[in-house]
Amino acid sequence: MKTLPLFLTEEHPCSYLEGELARSVFVHPSCTMTPLLYGRLMEQGFRRSGDDVYKPYCQHCSACIPVRLAVFEFKQNRSQKRCWEKNSATQVQIKPAVFEQAHYEMYLRYQTIRHTDGDMARSSPDDYLGFLSSSWCNTQFVEFSINGRLAGIAVVDLFDNAWSAVYTFFEPEFSGYGLGVYAVLWQIEQAKFEHREFLYLGYWIQACKKMAYKSNYQPLQLLLNKQWTEKYA
Repeated sequence: MKTLPLFLTEEHPCSYLEGELARSVFVHPSCTMTPLLYGRLMEQGFRRSGDDVYKPYCQHCSACIPVRLAVFEFKQNRSQKRCWEKNSATQVQIKPAVFEQAHYEMYLRYQTIRHTDGDMARSSPDDYLGFLSSSWCNTQFVEFSINGRLAGIAVVDLFDNAWSAVYTFFEPEFSGYGLGVYAVLWQIEQAKFEHREFLYLGYWIQACKKMAYKSNYQPLQLLLNKQWTEKYA
């Protein structure tokens, strides 16, 4: 891969670990990003937020570990099987990553309940779509409906050999269906169906409950010392 222009952010309070300082390295906006290039960067631990491509580059912490799942090796555990069965009647519709008012309003309700300490519950329509969609990536919004009602959205990036789980949000009143878990399970099964090899799950942070759940999907592959290594629970 050719050398890419990068820039490093200033340190700021970490969003995941209390008392820690964080910073990230970003691919400079002058670089023309493509799905092929981003797919190769994901293999090196990068992620996207909107059109921006970054990875953690903290001076005194290495808790954020990139993780992915080899979908054909995955086996559901007991609780995942229950979740899959509970959602047997959940309807799925794949849509383009464009603004829909119903999606946006559900996103705000989800943020209000789940992330009361952040600013995401006050996101404008441009903030919302600028975070989840991308002008250069092949992104889809996957709708989950229960009893004829829109219940959740999974945002997914698609690549030749992989899918990348970007974000999932759902109506708080449907929290009993485990839609966060079901969204990952559905992506695994759909990636298998489309003969993709991996599902990228972002960063795993063992000490952060919001991020540690990813170890429930086994065998999980971690990027350690520039090598992908399987981790078993």
